[in-house]
Amino acid sequence: MDNLIYILNGPNLNLLGKREPEIYGADTLEDVAAMCVEVGAGFGLEIRMLQSNHEGEIVTWIQEARNHAAGIIINPAAYSHTSIAILDALNAYDGPVLEVHISNIHRREAFRHHSHISARADGVIAGFGVEGYALAMRRMGSLLS
Repeated sequence: MDNLIYILNGPNLNLLGKREPEIYGADTLEDVAAMCVEVGAGFGLEIRMLQSNHEGEIVTWIQEARNHAAGIIINPAAYSHTSIAILDALNAYDGPVLEVHISNIHRREAFRHHSHISARADGVIAGFGVEGYALAMRRMGSLLS
């Protein structure tokens, strides 16, 4: 538990690299996982990369993380703007939580400007492409050391 980081990804991120590459880039979620493994190794951290299109499954993983993960990095995707259930689950988690968005949600449609998840997050990274995950891993390493 001391060195395991859950990296949770919301709806449509399974299509990363294929869906709207002009917004989200060409890297796949597998590429992101490899980058996070590499960055995490420098801090002695391991990752568990998960993705779901189902809100309840993400809630279940957050609840599971209470007993297994030292920290959570979450890209809730569209659930950022709608999910009180994910926020409530994160509020019941004691470790650090970092929120990642590949695009700059504040430069997009108005409905994307508010994230419920940010109310719990210890930090938010947006607009740095998939490099935001590496930045989150570095920050998580700092928070946990």
